[in-house]
Amino acid sequence: MNTLNYRVNLGFAGYSDSDLGDFTDNVIASLTGNPSFPTSPVDMTTLAAQRAAYGTASVNAAQGGTQLTAIKNAAKKALVTSLRKIAAYVQSIASQDVAMLLSSGFQANSTNRAQTPLAIPTILSITNDAAMELTVRLQPVDNARAYQVRYSVSGGAWLPIVDSTQARQIAVENLTPGTMYVMQARAVGGSRGYSDWSDPVSHMAM
Repeated sequence: MNTLNYRVNLGFAGYSDSDLGDFTDNVIASLTGNPSFPTSPVDMTTLAAQRAAYGTASVNAAQGGTQLTAIKNAAKKALVTSLRKIAAYVQSIASQDVAMLLSSGFQANSTNRAQTPLAIPTILSITNDAAMELTVRLQPVDNARAYQVRYSVSGGAWLPIVDSTQARQIAVENLTPGTMYVMQARAVGGSRGYSDWSDPVSHMAM
């Protein structure tokens, strides 16, 4: 049996401002107190400060202007550089243990051509972008063909599954305002056809 070797997916460098911020928040939460990665080359306090600076710069740059955009780009470069250093550290420890690698908040690329089970997607955020609608953002899963979101009211029976070919913006429509919904997501593809369902996340429709 061949040993699977994994590389950390570095696609976060191309994320949008909001998605990169959400991704960094997840990495900070995942690595804080994680016994598998005790000596990160960038400590979480520093990473959190860089993430905050990038968030502020992104908001300011939305107002327009060359100088504000340059400040945002510099903040993003500093943040991505730190994330790349941490990614290399995570890979050096967990290249053959995908569960350990995923516990860091990073995603994995398998260097083995054989089809393998998909990782479980993480729900990064659920937002009220429109009336009677919730927008679910997932952390992308390597080699996933598509994604599915299921939802229920207060832990009741699961309602119809919503399919999407991308992870960044999955709209769940025709919801009842003022109702709390529980959401889960899974990736489609891999050797099993689907990943397991993600941890549930609750959010109220407006």
